Amino acid sequence: MTVHIVLFRGVGGATQLPVKPLREALTAAGFKDVATYINSGNAVLSSRKGAAGVAADVAKIAKKEFGFDKAIHVVTREDWTALIDNNPFPEATQVPKFLHAAVLAEKPKSGAVDALRAFARGKEGIEVVGDVAYLYTPDGFGTSKLAEKFDKGIGVPNTARNWNTVIALAKLADAIKQGSP
Repeated sequence: MTVHIVLFRGVGGATQLPVKPLREALTAAGFKDVATYINSGNAVLSSRKGAAGVAADVAKIAKKEFGFDKAIHVVTREDWTALIDNNPFPEATQVPKFLHAAVLAEKPKSGAVDALRAFARGKEGIEVVGDVAYLYTPDGFGTSKLAEKFDKGIGVPNTARNWNTVIALAKLADAIKQGSP
C-alpha cells in the first residue's frame, strides 16, 4: 500500500468539502487509513493504486458525492518528503505561514518564474524545484504582489499549501505509514 496526500484545489469560501462525509465516502470506496486535515481540501489515504489512479477515483467520488469538480492533485508520501527536503528557503520555516509550496501539474513555461520574480519585494522569493513552486513572502502572503500574481503568472494548474499544512500532512502520512493514523 502506498500512502498518498490528496490536495483539493479551491476549497474554502463558497466551495466546501465536508471532512467527515469525505472521509466516509473515500473509505466506502475502498481507500484505507483515510484521514483529513482541516476543512480546506486535504486528505491522506492508502491505496494499491498509483497517484493517477487515486486522483481519478477521488475525482469521481468528489463529483458524485459533493458536486466538487475542481482539480485534485495527488502526491505520494515519498514525493511529499522530497517536497519538504527540497525547500529552497530553509530560513522561512521559522515562520511557516509565510512559506507556501504549490504542487504544479506540469512544468511552467519558460520565463514564467522570472516574470513572477519581478513582483517580489524585499526578501520575497519564488523557486521551482521539480514539480513544486515555493513562495516565500516574509511580509505576509495576503499583502504580497508576488503571491497575488502567482496563480495566473505560473500558467499551469496548481494547488498551494502553507508550510504549517505541509508539515501537518507529512505527520499524518508518516503516522499512516507507521500504522497509527
